[in-house]
Amino acid sequence: MNPVQAAITRAHQAEWARVVAALTRRFGDLDVAEEAAAEAFATAVERWPVDGVPPNPGGWLTTTANRKAIDRLRRESKRGDKQQEAQVLYDDGPRDSVGVIEDDRLRLIFTCCHPALSMEARVALTLRLVAGLTVAEIARAFLAQEAALGRRITRAKAKIKAARIPYRVPLAADLPGRVSGVLAVLFLVYNEGYLATGPDTDPVRSDLTAEAIRLTRLIRLLLPDDGEVAGLLALMLLTEARRSARVSASGELVTLVEQDRSAWDYRLIAEGHQLVRERLDSGMAPGRYQILAAINAVHTSAGTATDTDWLQVVALYDQLVRLDPSPIVALNRAVAVAELDGPAVALAVVDRLEPALAGYHAFHATRAELLARLDRDREARAAYDRAIELAGNSAETAYLIRRRYQLA
Repeated sequence: MNPVQAAITRAHQAEWARVVAALTRRFGDLDVAEEAAAEAFATAVERWPVDGVPPNPGGWLTTTANRKAIDRLRRESKRGDKQQEAQVLYDDGPRDSVGVIEDDRLRLIFTCCHPALSMEARVALTLRLVAGLTVAEIARAFLAQEAALGRRITRAKAKIKAARIPYRVPLAADLPGRVSGVLAVLFLVYNEGYLATGPDTDPVRSDLTAEAIRLTRLIRLLLPDDGEVAGLLALMLLTEARRSARVSASGELVTLVEQDRSAWDYRLIAEGHQLVRERLDSGMAPGRYQILAAINAVHTSAGTATDTDWLQVVALYDQLVRLDPSPIVALNRAVAVAELDGPAVALAVVDRLEPALAGYHAFHATRAELLARLDRDREARAAYDRAIELAGNSAETAYLIRRRYQLA
């Protein structure tokens, strides 16, 4: 037996009972005390031959065992939360408990979108736990600070725990009450895929767009009479139809005006137009996704950019503003107003949105385009600089840089 092994043996004989007794008094749990002591001695076996025997072996063992006990108790305190999250992420229940939703991921999304949570909380939580988006990506989707969004997700988890909200597979009768949250999740997943916001990802993530469309098709089978489900599916299809023309071979964003329309997928366009017509024929008041789909139907009906019926587009945005008076909708409406009434009128609208959208790159990009059309090049360059600073998508950044230097 070498000197280090002898020291460990002596420490074990002299200190084991004392360390276990001290930890039992402190933590009130003999099992925790014995396990922590065992881990401390195991660490001594690893560390002492390398670092040397400490001057006070007994004190070293007691301190190390205390830390091991605290670590174990912390793990135990978090185990309930981890199990609850795992219950959301991994459905190991019997197959006869899946209810009316057979697809695993869609079932998890409906399960997470519990009506007891606020809409923003259920969407953010589901995007994180099920869709796999990062907190940064979700924050950009909500135009929120990353830290604030992280706190929102944490509060949602805490509310689930405090209110004992069960992660129960929804029944058929539960689906209408949860579908709005599910659609919001899929809409944001699709948007992140169609124009990824992260600087370290591909500009277009077809894995996300394809999955969002697949799941929306499944919801349409479950809720065939829901107009917003049909509207979101139409919106995705009409947007997806233009994807191959959206990014150039050099990796730069191609705007709708500049796109090669012969490269569009007219099979998807035909399907999207059919869904829009069905909703119009229903005579029901359209919701947000139906109006957005109708706007995209106008764009994809035009043979060229100059053929676009901007009067109809603005009228549809006017209808959308009444349902969703958000600054993002107002910004998109201003782009259409610029084509109908000119850039000066649109710029006046855009400038009023600055307090709400100062941190949003598309606000500054839109403003830069309008200023450039008005030959206010110095202001346009400054707006492009801010848009480039805020943009995360590599294709979008390349487009903005080119447009900025064209002014020079």
